[in-house]
Amino acid sequence: MDTNDARNKAEELKGKAKEKVGDWTDNESLQAEGMSDQAKAKAKQAGEDLKDAAADAGDAIRKS
Repeated sequence: MDTNDARNKAEELKGKAKEKVGDWTDNESLQAEGMSDQAKAKAKQAGEDLKDAAADAGDAIRKS
């Protein structure tokens, strides 16, 4: 796991925590903020995964 992966996972966990606190306190704004944080983290991670896949494909082509 590299630095960006760890950062994205931490952001996702922070979002889950916000959502849970919002659930417990009936704070819809905090729930929404938590879900938004999670979605952003997942989107960032998907971008990182895509970059990694492209790099792996480039490496495979160069080795051929």
